[in-house]
Amino acid sequence: MRVVSLLPAATEIVAAIGGAGLLVGVSHECDYPPSVHALPRVTHTRVDPALPAREIDRLMGEAKRTGIAPIGVDVQTLARLRPDVLIGQSICEVCAVGTDELARVVRALDPTPWVVTLHPHTLTDVFGDIARVGEGIARRNEAAQVVAELTERVRTLQHSAATGAAAVRVLVLEWLDPPYVAGHWVPELVALAGGTDVGNVAGAPAVVRSWGELAVTAPDLVVIALCGFDAARARRELAAVTDPDAQALLTRRVEVIDGNAYTSRPGPRLVEAAEILARLIRS
Repeated sequence: MRVVSLLPAATEIVAAIGGAGLLVGVSHECDYPPSVHALPRVTHTRVDPALPAREIDRLMGEAKRTGIAPIGVDVQTLARLRPDVLIGQSICEVCAVGTDELARVVRALDPTPWVVTLHPHTLTDVFGDIARVGEGIARRNEAAQVVAELTERVRTLQHSAATGAAAVRVLVLEWLDPPYVAGHWVPELVALAGGTDVGNVAGAPAVVRSWGELAVTAPDLVVIALCGFDAARARRELAAVTDPDAQALLTRRVEVIDGNAYTSRPGPRLVEAAEILARLIRS
């Protein structure tokens, strides 16, 4: 079986359930596990990640308005790889190959691959996607085992949260210029870690808030976990914040984590993200 993944979370899921050897192509963003670095890249981005955060946000907003996706697919390379299974997503039309582009690509391929589409908003959805990928690549039992192991780790977190001290008020930001409050599964991770998310609710999309609005939430802990950026880039972005209204918030306790690896990707490492948050909350 030949598998191509169009997004990092899918690549991590395939590897976690023992299918890394089936992968013949991945997206330009796939970087984990390290073995995938040697695989052909079948996507590219029209947005330079080195641009300032404000400009990246503007270009992403423009892509939403115009319907011109910033992520492109190298159909020739994909056709040459002749995948039996193609894994895509339908949660975001601009951060990865969207549903319309995926449909167009599939129509251009001969033979037509089996398509597995991921659409998670909560941790339960992510576990369902792991099972779905397992079905798609004939790793059903392995997927069930991974979900069972992750579920046990979740239970451990829930027990610790239930027996711990009063919940810490936590604000998680996934972008700083402008500030976006993390959503989808992130508030759920905060709750598992023993915190109370003061910026968003589980399952809801990320939302833009002004620095003044965020300061009013009065968090005990601010976590900077930027979408698509590692911790080093996040620290640079944090240091560049000059908005006077941000100071009341950022003089509180602030921690930076690798959002690209742990909170942005709806895959197995979300549970590790909750464990990281738990350590931060307890420290």
